[in-house]
Amino acid sequence: MRTDSPISATLVAWGNAWLAGHTGLDEAVDRLERAAGPQLVAVPAAVAASTLLDPEPIAQLTDVPLRGFLAELRGEGLAGFRLALPAPGDPLGLTGPPAFTREAVAAGQAAIAVLAGRRVGLVPTADQRGSSYSGVRWVSMAAASADADVPQLAEAERALTLTMRSATEVLTGVHGPEQGFPSLDGAAEALAPGYPGRAHRLGALTARLALALRLAEERGLTSGQLAARAEALRELDRAVRRARVAAHHAIDELRTH
Repeated sequence: MRTDSPISATLVAWGNAWLAGHTGLDEAVDRLERAAGPQLVAVPAAVAASTLLDPEPIAQLTDVPLRGFLAELRGEGLAGFRLALPAPGDPLGLTGPPAFTREAVAAGQAAIAVLAGRRVGLVPTADQRGSSYSGVRWVSMAAASADADVPQLAEAERALTLTMRSATEVLTGVHGPEQGFPSLDGAAEALAPGYPGRAHRLGALTARLALALRLAEERGLTSGQLAARAEALRELDRAVRRARVAAHHAIDELRTH
């Protein structure tokens, strides 16, 4: 899955809104299912959730409904969710261990469930069974307990604004039939109830820009003859991912003030 299909961001936003009392578990999961279809979690077969941090790979997994999985974690002290939007060479939002980092980087995204003394990483994969079933299968993995170094909301907003200006100059300064960004009509909203207004605005902007980056790539803007545009898009992608993570973590900033 790609960051322009941000099911991990949706889980983090609505999961945090649920934990903060702004919505119910059923509504949160319904939002996820409306966004990407049925939601399942792959957990070790016949193993309690408290052993999910076993660093050794477990071959046999069993699928459980996301709703029940989250309810069980809540009973074990689930306190929040963190968002990771990594790219090769840029493990944004991740602190290990290596197995989880590899899977999250390959997927381009992950959610991290924060519990007392431990964390559970959730990596989304496409779940397609035949022609009529399409959903998400979250693979639960061990996640490191350390917090990742991610930007604060104001810092990420400033960096994104500067990068947007620079990228706009480059993207409109190269002559050719495929200049600028395509239309962004229909880009989805990003966050859930309980987040500060500034985070909602930044989250919506990053959702639109992530869509623009995907469409720009599909239109050939990263070809060899457009190397300047390719570099501008890489820098913008980096700033968008950081701003998106900051927006989705902003509910924690609100709690501390």
